[in-house]
Amino acid sequence: MSSITGATAADIATSIRDQVDSGALDVGSPLPTIRALAADLGVNRNTVAAAYAHLAASGVVSARGRAGTIVRAREFAPREGMESAAGVVNLAAGNPDPALLPGIGAALLGYEPLVYGDRVVEDALVAWAQARAGGDVPASASVVITAGAIDAVERLLTAHLVRGDGVAVEDPCFLSSAGVLHANGFAALPMGMDAEGVLPDELEAALVAGARAVVLTPRAHNPTGATITPRRAGMLREVLARHPSVLVIEDDHFSAIADSAYARATPPDSQRWALVRSVSKFLGPDLRLAVVHCDPGTEARLEARLGGAVWVSTILQRIVAGMLGDPATRELLATARRAYRRRGAALADALAARGIPFLPPADGLNLWIPLDRPEQAVVEALHRRGWLVRGGADFAVASDPPPALRVTTATLVPEHATSFAGDLAELLFGTETP
Repeated sequence: MSSITGATAADIATSIRDQVDSGALDVGSPLPTIRALAADLGVNRNTVAAAYAHLAASGVVSARGRAGTIVRAREFAPREGMESAAGVVNLAAGNPDPALLPGIGAALLGYEPLVYGDRVVEDALVAWAQARAGGDVPASASVVITAGAIDAVERLLTAHLVRGDGVAVEDPCFLSSAGVLHANGFAALPMGMDAEGVLPDELEAALVAGARAVVLTPRAHNPTGATITPRRAGMLREVLARHPSVLVIEDDHFSAIADSAYARATPPDSQRWALVRSVSKFLGPDLRLAVVHCDPGTEARLEARLGGAVWVSTILQRIVAGMLGDPATRELLATARRAYRRRGAALADALAARGIPFLPPADGLNLWIPLDRPEQAVVEALHRRGWLVRGGADFAVASDPPPALRVTTATLVPEHATSFAGDLAELLFGTETP
């Protein structure tokens, strides 16, 4: 007889979670069949099935068809950034070029310590954000400061959703976004995409499947470099307009140095929305700050979680505002925009010259190369030749993803572009078998 108790799906799910948390049920432990547990508890089979489905969506258990349901190991999503050994060119890190990041300089001049109860938002930072937003968001939009884009996405989702809710995300997906979903027990609903961003039919399918939130990258998508075009944005707005209560989050992480224009996918009548613009990619990953433009209701929910003694450091806000207001920073950002465009194009040209297919690079720091063979063997073969790249499986949402490589071009020099493309062509078309 099972030690699981409960008369409702929620009670049964809670009982199982309590036993998993206490260690009474170890990773890999099988749960009773739906039929057996329903008979044991004296409930309808659908009640047990609903409990198991909730636990599966929350990542607590794994349903394996006829093999039954087992307790699932906690998964830790891969993180951005990879170290490379001496003599290996690192094209896997996903980082901006440190040489194109501005220094702090005199950004802290005039700082005065704050105490509880003081205003904790830097007005100059809000002014910069509003000026940059221009016509991108409604004039009535609110502005909230968070500790980076991932903090913003997590706060937005947890403010509106509960564990087990579905979130539609791009597939492939930004590493940290996938990590947020796993950590909070949200069910990731994958949306296929191409060089113009998410495919409208894929968005519709995710919404029909029950997604209560959608996370989109309007430009410089990581890992593919895809950018939502005005045409595609219009198509996505049409789909989302049929679901006005769904939370729409746009993560515009590359905004200040993007080579492409922002095309808004959020419909004008959306009830819950947020446009997130962080500074990590152009001021530096250590300056973990993001500006969130959102509807007033979402602002109220975020402020409830960021109020009181929990705010984004005003020292950090002052540094960021000072840097963004410095003419030298603006000049460096323009230099970075040109450099990243040139480096991405150099690799694209080198690959095209050797007949290697890739997703046309629209913007950002990365280039996506689909493969016709298992990716890990190619990753390892490239490493033996002195190249560190990342396999596409790290970014997959759906199971059994098509093989691919993500190549970071942020620090790529022309000779490396040529050499890398040559080595990859030899692996794919030459005599060496990866």
